[in-house]
Amino acid sequence: MSQTITVFTTMKNEGPYMLEWVAFHRTLGVDHFVIFTNDCEDGTDRIAQRLEQMGLASHVPNAVPEGGNPQHQMLRRARRHPKVKEADWLMCLDVDEFWNIRCGDNSFAALIDAVEQKAGQSVDAISFAWRLFGTSGNISFDDTPVTRSFCMADQEFPYHSGRAYGLKTLFRNNGKFTRFGPHRPKGIEEGKEAEVAWSDAGGNLFPAQNVGWRAWRNFDHSFGRLHHYSVRSLDGFLIKRDRGRTNHVKVDQGQSYWSDMNANKVQDTSIQPIAQRAAPLLDELKSDPELRELHERACDWHRAKIAEIKMRPDWVEFRSWLVDNLV
Repeated sequence: MSQTITVFTTMKNEGPYMLEWVAFHRTLGVDHFVIFTNDCEDGTDRIAQRLEQMGLASHVPNAVPEGGNPQHQMLRRARRHPKVKEADWLMCLDVDEFWNIRCGDNSFAALIDAVEQKAGQSVDAISFAWRLFGTSGNISFDDTPVTRSFCMADQEFPYHSGRAYGLKTLFRNNGKFTRFGPHRPKGIEEGKEAEVAWSDAGGNLFPAQNVGWRAWRNFDHSFGRLHHYSVRSLDGFLIKRDRGRTNHVKVDQGQSYWSDMNANKVQDTSIQPIAQRAAPLLDELKSDPELRELHERACDWHRAKIAEIKMRPDWVEFRSWLVDNLV
């Protein structure tokens, strides 16, 4: 029986990366994307609008007050969106995160089947742990797929840093969760935690009341990892820092963030077969004249913004530090 999967997300100035991310996760079995945007300058909102016109996504303007939290506002508003309400499965996912499913035909359907066979029962939530990917030595921003450009990553275990434990969760839209979080659903009715079947990425159940934002001890990655391209290239990171964070809005993405997330320990190309399967859909999206123009404009905006940031006197020392800590 077909089970619809909807992703909800928030974006700001992510135009160059959107089409690859949509094509990749459509290939895995995602049916729809609900994209919230705020204060975009590179055309991210217009790309989302065009994807909506094509029936692939829903675009929701997500203006926030001064000092507000775009992601928290999105999480509250997403619960009321029709595409979210009608889906069988849901997940909150960022545009720099890619599900590398390593079972069956590498689809979400195969993942659900493998997890439930291993668990011996139906499950309500499946969490994947991040695998951090670093710069792979890339300095310049280039219009090439992220999954092809960045192949140096954290080792399987132990994790690179305390921030490298993060989870993302695919969960049933069955009424057991009344609130959404960026890493996992929340709001289980008090006293009913034992009724929620929560699995790691190997089909092993874990008490729902003990699930936090990151992987627990003995977390099993047998069925896959969540590839997290959190820094991308050095120049691309300049824009990420300048844009600011969608969640911890008052915390600078500076040296500490770079050190914690820029993992270049081992080569990992295991996601390439999925990316190759997604390539025809990515080409199809780029063949749409309007999407192609919007994508190219977004890339041009990023190049111009990087050049402008490099001219700022108060950023020279930071960029020099990044060069010294590239890998």
